[in-house]
Amino acid sequence: MKVSFEFGADRREEPGKGASRRLRHRGKVPAILYGGGEPPQALVLDQQNLLTMIGNERFYSSIVRLKIDGTAQEAIVKDIQMHPARNVVVHVDLLRVRENERIRIRLPIHFRNEAAAPGVKLEGGIVSHMQADVEVACLPKDLPEYLEVDLIDLGLNQTRFLADIPLPPGVVITDLVHGKNRPVVSIHSPRAEEPEAVPAEAAAGAVPAEGGAAAAGAGPAGTPGAAPGAAPAAGAGAPAAAEAKKEGAAAKKEGKK
Repeated sequence: MKVSFEFGADRREEPGKGASRRLRHRGKVPAILYGGGEPPQALVLDQQNLLTMIGNERFYSSIVRLKIDGTAQEAIVKDIQMHPARNVVVHVDLLRVRENERIRIRLPIHFRNEAAAPGVKLEGGIVSHMQADVEVACLPKDLPEYLEVDLIDLGLNQTRFLADIPLPPGVVITDLVHGKNRPVVSIHSPRAEEPEAVPAEAAAGAVPAEGGAAAAGAGPAGTPGAAPGAAPAAGAGAPAAAEAKKEGAAAKKEGKK
């Protein structure tokens, strides 16, 4: 079987969260190795050594070799837990690999000729990736580093599914085994720009303004610009004028005396 990474590991004799915390403070990473018909084995890995490998895509989809007390053990990485705020590995899960036993592992999907696809180059479409990786099952000797999807003949509004992915001999996609032919990649038209929404306050304020303008052009007695409220205002001033006239007459009469 092809081994892509090799690193050392020590047996971990002291279990528990407190012991794991002390390991991390010393620049070590607690790990667990399981499967292969053997009991789980607690291990200790080196933090800096792991950080140089986890940035490589192949680290998650290849067979690695652990050197434990001088003994070699092939395995695959099943899970890596990272610290939520720092670039620090918190824990690693490893699965033993046996040459004659099938393994299940997620492989990355590489997309070729995206810019040259007719749906992009000739029709102005946009490539949309639905899946970046996929789980496969195979013997260790048949394990590829990645799967590849070629978009050289993919047109607008067309889709590639799991069943369209070419597979090496001995490799199967587990979703297809269970009847799930999921979409992987498609090319679609760019979304048209939606009209800018008018704020609710502006829309509400526009109605009275139009109503006022209409009322201003249809004032009483044909007076241009007269508002509906103008007539009541004039009527309300009439009693006041009559009262002033009455007071003026009374003053004139008093003067004659």
